[in-house]
Amino acid sequence: MIVYLMYYQLFMVKMKVPVIIFTLVVFGMIPLAFGESYPEMGIKIDVVVDNLKVPWAIDFASDGRVFFTERVGNVNVIQNGEVNQIMSLGVGGGEGGMLGIALDPNFDENHYIYVYYTYNEFLGIKNKLVQYSESNNILTEEKILIEGIPGAPYHDGGRIKFGPDGMLYVTTGDAVEPDLSQDVNSVAGKILRINSDGTIPDDNPFDSAVYSMGHRNPQGIAWDESGNLIATEHGPSGWIGVAHDEINLIVPGANYGWPHVFGDQTQDGLTNPILHSGDDIWAPSGSTFYYGKEIPMFDGKYFSSALRGQHIHMIEFDENYGVSYHGELLSGEFGRIRDVTQGPDGLYFMTSNQDGRGNPNLHDDKILRISPLYNYEDSPAWVQNISEWYMKGQITKQESLDAHSYLIERGTISQN
Repeated sequence: MIVYLMYYQLFMVKMKVPVIIFTLVVFGMIPLAFGESYPEMGIKIDVVVDNLKVPWAIDFASDGRVFFTERVGNVNVIQNGEVNQIMSLGVGGGEGGMLGIALDPNFDENHYIYVYYTYNEFLGIKNKLVQYSESNNILTEEKILIEGIPGAPYHDGGRIKFGPDGMLYVTTGDAVEPDLSQDVNSVAGKILRINSDGTIPDDNPFDSAVYSMGHRNPQGIAWDESGNLIATEHGPSGWIGVAHDEINLIVPGANYGWPHVFGDQTQDGLTNPILHSGDDIWAPSGSTFYYGKEIPMFDGKYFSSALRGQHIHMIEFDENYGVSYHGELLSGEFGRIRDVTQGPDGLYFMTSNQDGRGNPNLHDDKILRISPLYNYEDSPAWVQNISEWYMKGQITKQESLDAHSYLIERGTISQN
């Protein structure tokens, strides 16, 4: 029996094997369904919830609750390991629907939740941003902050997040009318910035909600520790070209060129992306910076989900926001990935295989969590370099596995 257990433990370290977890984790973390280990990267991935219908965005309350949307029209909460629907609306279809969600920075006191969704009008499709009051997982006191945002079956934007300045940022698509992106009087094809009550900040660049313009379909926004805003954006498809998905450093008042330029094309007064996908198609959506010593090889890096690309794109910037490295993680492992965001206990991401463009796996769609496979707290700082070397293609998978196994045998690192 002892020999068998030793072999089993070794087998678990060297292979990616599902593990049934019967215990609940400590307060403040989510009960998990199963874990899959990636020892070459030093991480494990657990399913938080599954059997979802196109989850789109997620946010975390300090009391341990997790709020998320499903594009089909639902707002849900995860509490004590259970998923409960707290709102369901008839929403517009296509790429639209129940999209972004954000908790107020003062949620513990005011219990405000913000939602961006698509709705149908007699004369067409629109999007709106709404504030709700939450009490005991019930949403009431609807307050419309922005309505009439141009919508369409495609290119509805929809990501909403509070920035480090306390302002609410909103991404909108061009609603398949590219010229709207260049119309400063339209809120389509823009990144918007408003106060939490819907009023316009005094320091906005155009004396309106518009913060930046010339966007096609931005779906991800995230800030680094210095307050720099990075946005993901879908590149062209159709008559003008294909691919060239973008990662943009957002400057207030800047024009990012759509539909006049994309990729490396230039024109006076227009801003180029700091990275684009070239002839590859990523279809980037939700994004985040990760900061934390729990997964030290991720610390300070930027992560973007990729729908068509079916991976998480990891990017390392230098101090001037040049790209020192970028590459794919988990390519093809989980299908289409809609959002990735830092949670209180790891890096969360969600699949989008039920959106009509994917090949659903068993129990899709899912919300998953990346956490460290090894305990790095008491290990030398250089240990994390092994996983990073592998992720950057500097060593092989087998070399990374052998190195981690050696460190475990010597007691340099331990497995969580």
